Amino acid sequence: MSEKQTGESAGRRARLRAAVALTLFALLAAVLIAYPPDDLYLWIKALHIIAVISWMSGLLYLPRLFVYHTDAPVGSAQSETFKVMEQRLYRVIMQPAMGLAWLLGLYLAWSVYGFQGGWLHAKLAFVVLLTGVHHYYGRAVKAFAEDRNTKTGRQWRFWNEAPALLMILIVVLVVVKPF
Repeated sequence: MSEKQTGESAGRRARLRAAVALTLFALLAAVLIAYPPDDLYLWIKALHIIAVISWMSGLLYLPRLFVYHTDAPVGSAQSETFKVMEQRLYRVIMQPAMGLAWLLGLYLAWSVYGFQGGWLHAKLAFVVLLTGVHHYYGRAVKAFAEDRNTKTGRQWRFWNEAPALLMILIVVLVVVKPF
């Protein structure tokens, strides 16, 4: 019989694997900054894209978990499993990915663009909104953990669209640079 993946032991192993991955990611970034290759910009940009993809994956998946969690009876095994999934996704993947996306993104905005350009200012405004959505989801994770969710599955479906819309706006600004 296999071990439950929602147990404390599995959680410790998942946290350890995530910590190792984050440490390796941070070490690579530190080495690149300390010993910059000729193409440092491309390396930092690649790491930034990886962090953004990881963050967006969580922002798009977490509200879907909320939709399903609203259908689970309070105190049921299913509800408790959703709590573990939501907390691990938010704390182990989304929080570090958001921090790295911001750190690397600000480095790129400063080192490449000198924080100049209307498109960059608009992009940063949308990223601030995306960060607000992230923290809103964090409060929801806590509410679900305490069995205090007041939103319906339909409302969480609506919230599932917010990060997708912001992502589209951000990508268009970065690629097209319309102003």
